[in-house]
Amino acid sequence: METVYRDYAKKGVRFYYLYKALAHPDLHGYVGPVTLAERVLHIKEARRTLGSEIPWLCDTMANELKHLLADAPNSEFLLNPEGKIVARRAWSDPEALRKDLEEHIGSVDRITRISDLNMKTAAPPKPAPTGVVPRLALPERFRGLRAEPQLSKAEKPFYVKLRAEADPALLREGKGKLYLGFYLDPIYGVHWNNEAAPVSFEVFAPEGVTVTPAKARGPKVEQPADADPREFMLDADRGTSTVPLRVAFRYYACTDEWCIPLTQEYLVHWDADRDGGIRQSGRPGGAAPGAGQGPIRLLNEFDSFDRNKDGKLAKEELPPPMQQRFPMMDANSDGFVDRKEAEAMVERFRNQGPPRKKL
Repeated sequence: METVYRDYAKKGVRFYYLYKALAHPDLHGYVGPVTLAERVLHIKEARRTLGSEIPWLCDTMANELKHLLADAPNSEFLLNPEGKIVARRAWSDPEALRKDLEEHIGSVDRITRISDLNMKTAAPPKPAPTGVVPRLALPERFRGLRAEPQLSKAEKPFYVKLRAEADPALLREGKGKLYLGFYLDPIYGVHWNNEAAPVSFEVFAPEGVTVTPAKARGPKVEQPADADPREFMLDADRGTSTVPLRVAFRYYACTDEWCIPLTQEYLVHWDADRDGGIRQSGRPGGAAPGAGQGPIRLLNEFDSFDRNKDGKLAKEELPPPMQQRFPMMDANSDGFVDRKEAEAMVERFRNQGPPRKKL
């Protein structure tokens, strides 16, 4: 992208990055911001680590632009001076973008390469050691829930972000497993103080809802400080209740200069978070648990999804999680996913390569 930017900026083309909800929270330690000010901090961090000159636009906390742009995680759009979309794809492809620009604007005399740019990249922050506390392995079909920070009750930033997930049985039948993960936010440079009391949480369930355990403490860690998430797996029986859980989390937020005790609260709602992304497994830069299983399931269950037996799948024939990724599946943008497109997706994920498609 940076090479395309340098070449065509001279012709008056304006390039922007758009900051949207994180597609993979926990990748390189980054977690989803809960305020617009934190999103701006994320943009500053992206500038620092990427070394890019391209300016950024910031979506709202309601992710309005993300939703208007079909929720694709790494999409790309080319607009003409009147604001009309003249080219788009669900996955950014600099070479394809260059061809679009040549078609609509013209070619350039000299193509700049990344090696010509001397971009000053930087590593993600690491306020304390990781890999100290073992991570929980979640089954692939756990879904992220909406975890709403109670900002009005907090005098300090939410240095720790809650990631809540539920297994399909809990969402569908009202009884199953609930995951609570408390992640330090690296943009604040904080770490756990393991020389103080371990972190703890307490769940306040509404009438008719049971969560076990309703309270627990984190592990006792010998190392003075670390930055690993504190994770808990609970049994939950909510029946038909839609009343959210109230979760209080007690911890010490510490840097090398200061350390303060905090109690902060979240409301955990019983509906999937469409902007929550897919949590990473905890391996540095690793894939999310079950990565690639969505395309494999699509191919394996193609015939069962194809209710009208026309040999192709409309968006309405797919389960809700797959409907959210439909623009990425529909490679030729004809409104359907055929078997060849499903096979291509499986092959792409097995090769761990990004999709190359033009909508």
